[in-house]
Amino acid sequence: MKTLLGLLLWCVLLVLCWPLALLALVLWPLVWLLSLPFRLVGITFGALFAFLGAVLMLPARLLGGGPRQAGATR
Repeated sequence: MKTLLGLLLWCVLLVLCWPLALLALVLWPLVWLLSLPFRLVGITFGALFAFLGAVLMLPARLLGGGPRQAGATR
């Protein structure tokens, strides 16, 4: 759905101002390549914080403080 909306907006831009639409079509891969390292850094930091959270919660999980199962009684 997102791709279809992007294509529709590009077609409207092509009708209204075709040089700008062609420029956007040419520059889009370059913008995507420039943003790729930032995405990789974001994925890396997300994984790092998930790992740190798991390490910090490990003692509580070992002592039985993990998430409760639905319907389980102690």
